[in-house]
Amino acid sequence: MRNARLGRPGSWLFWAATLTLVTVALVSVRDDLDQAHVTLIYMLVVLGGSASGGRVLGLTLACACFLLIDYFLQTPYDLLSVDKPLDWLVLVAFLVTATVATQLLGRANAEAEAARRRAEEIDRLAALGAETLSAGRAEDALAAIAKVIRETTGAAECQVFVGGTAMAEGTERAGDRDEAGHDAAAAQADPAIGETVAWVAEHRRAATERLDGTPVHTSAELGASAALDAALAPARALLLPLVAHGRSVGVLRLADRGGLRLDPARRRFLDALSYYAALGIERVELAAEAEHAEALREADRLKDALLASVSHDLRTPLTTIKALAHDLAAGGDDRAAVIEEQADRLNHMVADLLDLSRLNAGGVPVHTDVNAAEDLVGAAIQQVAGALGGRELRTSLALQEPMPVGRFDFVHSLRILVNLIENALKYSPAAAPIDIWMRGEGEMIAIAVADRGGGVPPAERERIFEAFYRPAGGVSPDGARAGGAGLGLAIARRLALAQGGTLTYEDRHGGGSVFTLRLPAARLSAEEAPLAVTS
Repeated sequence: MRNARLGRPGSWLFWAATLTLVTVALVSVRDDLDQAHVTLIYMLVVLGGSASGGRVLGLTLACACFLLIDYFLQTPYDLLSVDKPLDWLVLVAFLVTATVATQLLGRANAEAEAARRRAEEIDRLAALGAETLSAGRAEDALAAIAKVIRETTGAAECQVFVGGTAMAEGTERAGDRDEAGHDAAAAQADPAIGETVAWVAEHRRAATERLDGTPVHTSAELGASAALDAALAPARALLLPLVAHGRSVGVLRLADRGGLRLDPARRRFLDALSYYAALGIERVELAAEAEHAEALREADRLKDALLASVSHDLRTPLTTIKALAHDLAAGGDDRAAVIEEQADRLNHMVADLLDLSRLNAGGVPVHTDVNAAEDLVGAAIQQVAGALGGRELRTSLALQEPMPVGRFDFVHSLRILVNLIENALKYSPAAAPIDIWMRGEGEMIAIAVADRGGGVPPAERERIFEAFYRPAGGVSPDGARAGGAGLGLAIARRLALAQGGTLTYEDRHGGGSVFTLRLPAARLSAEEAPLAVTS
């Protein structure tokens, strides 16, 4: 736009005619004019031409006025000659003044044009911000960015590709077609375009398409104007990599059936807009991830609601089954014991399901109090005494350390510890003892249950704490499949977290597993400590 007016013949013809009319008028009264009057009038013509037609027209008018003054308005008239030395001074002063004025006016026009361009860029960025902020969906925001890029660059088409698929398109009008007869949808399906898009995304370099559709791979980035000038002369399409936070997220394709016209200013602006497009793609990806996460949360919520409902509904038939089994036992039926045993097992599983649903919903009350680790371990050993069957259970505490005392819910912590001991008994060889260690760890107390079982593979060390997950190698030492629904460790970890603690797994040196329950430690005064230990 800045130099477009230089090539307009209308401007040159107008000022040529104006100069001619002014010269005719001055010649008609040249005997009555002073040299100052002549130079001032011609100076107005030069300034007017510079302002409307640019620097080249202004300099041309200055030279023409210099000659016209000498030929028509200085003695001897009608000759390119000067008979007075001062007349040379007037002519030279006029030419220098006109030239300087033309240069200054041209510079001012250039600065004004640059300011106008910057204002337009700001307006386009403001429009881009308004378009993207007003778009309710991330895909709509990306489409708005593609539209602004197309309007800014003057291209007929603008497409944003992600993974070879156009996620957003902006076209000048419906059915707009390039010289090869492809519309925007057909261009997306063109195998050659797909290959070029893949190359640009992989190498993070620009590519172009010649007017006949031949792809040209370049080593140019958007800022490399010289390389792009060569690639765009001429080209019907430009493909640029879209990079956000050091990661290639897509490809921007600009196309025009008559050839792209991107001057350096438009390319600089395109550089900024392409980054907006990359951020728009990231927003689309984040929105998709958020929708997926929300769907998973909703599915998890429905699962918890279903488990809670089914668990409640199972309670009544289980009670009836146990009552009937009791009647059968009174009649001397030996099968009653098996029925009661399996009913108790199902009842325990139902209770676990209910507890898991309450824990997921945050509905399990936690009552923390100051308790000694020794009391917790003693209660757990007493509760599993019936299942030991002569197995050795060893406890240890460093004598040089004080008795670990914590602030935790005794009932919930007892359930966790009992589950860990039962698992150790289930998966350890009968001759191997079960070890329980107690120690203080700064702000936490730690109670570890160690066994000599088969351990847990590295890939499953976190999954064993997921609900309903049972390791593929979960067999007892006699080779039988270990029972359970895979809820014990899931409930145990959630109970530990509810108290501000943790439950972790690590391999045991020499083989086996170590499950460590960590609970918040309690800071007691000297008077409170004996009471906590004996409570």
